[in-house]
Amino acid sequence: VQLQASGGGLVQPGGSPRLSCAASGFTLDDYAIGWFRQAPGKEREGIALFASSDGNTYYADSVKGRFTMSRDNAKNMVYLQMNSLKAEDTAVYYCTADQSFSPWADDWDYWGMGTQVTVSS
Repeated sequence: VQLQASGGGLVQPGGSPRLSCAASGFTLDDYAIGWFRQAPGKEREGIALFASSDGNTYYADSVKGRFTMSRDNAKNMVYLQMNSLKAEDTAVYYCTADQSFSPWADDWDYWGMGTQVTVSS
């Protein structure tokens, strides 16, 4: 199982970048898929988590209504559309996968290299 996130960078407040995650070695349908982020000095936070068991995506309150997770199963790609970015969204963003869903970062087995998103004018 391999995951590779991309699409980060320097973004102005209010910007709308999209992160991509290329998955290989497994079928998206069979796994829980998630986006976590980690800001300096803070714990890793689950912000958009897809549970394959019930087909629902769960969003952290901090991003609800602004971020949207989507998938293209044919391409084995996962996306995170981020809108109305704020300075507090600055973090390293990670995509992750696991055969079981959990809200806790420690429970997820497969992680891609993170991509830095910096929100600043």
